[in-house]
Amino acid sequence: MTAALIEVRGLSVAIGGRTVVSDVDFALGNGERLAVLGRNGAGKTTLLHTLAGLRKPLGGSIRLCGEQMSALAPRRIAQLRGVLLQQQIDAFPASVLETALVGRHPWLERWAWESAADARTARAALAAVGLADLEERDVHTLSGGERQRLALATLLTQEPQLALLDEPLSHLDLNHQIAVLQLLGQRARDAGMGMITVMHDVNLARRHADRALLLFGDGRVEQGPVADVLNATTLTQLYGHPLRRIDAGGSDYFIPE
Repeated sequence: MTAALIEVRGLSVAIGGRTVVSDVDFALGNGERLAVLGRNGAGKTTLLHTLAGLRKPLGGSIRLCGEQMSALAPRRIAQLRGVLLQQQIDAFPASVLETALVGRHPWLERWAWESAADARTARAALAAVGLADLEERDVHTLSGGERQRLALATLLTQEPQLALLDEPLSHLDLNHQIAVLQLLGQRARDAGMGMITVMHDVNLARRHADRALLLFGDGRVEQGPVADVLNATTLTQLYGHPLRRIDAGGSDYFIPE
C-alpha cells in the first residue's frame, strides 16, 4: 500500500503561548486537495509552517511519504514537499528564469550547476503560469501578480509530491486566480501532487478542493469533505458572521448576510 504523502497524528500547534490546533489527525494521499480555512490569526500559516517542518509542533507527529519528518534530512524534505509562502523576498537581482531554477536546487549535487533538462523544466513551469515571455526580466520589475505566479512556477519546477500553499491566490486578478486553481487541479489529477492550501474564498475552496480543514483559533478544528464541512451553519461559526447558502444551478455558493 502506498504511504500517505503526509500523515498527522495527535498534532498540536501553538504560537505566542496560544494553542491554535489541538490533537489533530489527518492524512493526505496522492492527488488530494485540502483547503485550510479560518479567520485572520486563527493559525492557518502557523499550521502550514509546522507541516512544512519550518517550526516544531507543540505535540504529535508528522510523517512525510511514510517517513518521520523529524528524522529526514532537510534536502530530502525539500525533494518531497514544496512550500509557497505568503511573501516573496528577492534580496538580490535575478532573472525570472534564474528564480524559477531555484526550484531545482534540492535535486542538485553539491557544487553542481543546473542542466539543460533543469532549464526545460523551469521553462515549462513558466509557460504553465503564463510567464514564458518574461524569463529574461529582472524579478524586481515584476508586478505583484506576476511575482506570485513566478513563486508558483518555482514550486512546480521543484516537482515535489506534496505542495503546501499559503494564500496562492493573493495579488492575482480573477482570471489568474481561476487559471492557477485549474493548473493546480491538473497537477493533482495528472501528476498525483497532493496539496494543502490556505484559502480565504469559501466558494473557490468549495469548487477546487476535495476536503476542508477549518481552524477556529482556539484549538478546535473541523474537517471532512467540502460538501459536508462547508455549510452555512459551520461557516457562520467559523467567521463570526452570518452566511447564507445559495443554490445556483446545482452548485452551492455562500454569501454574507
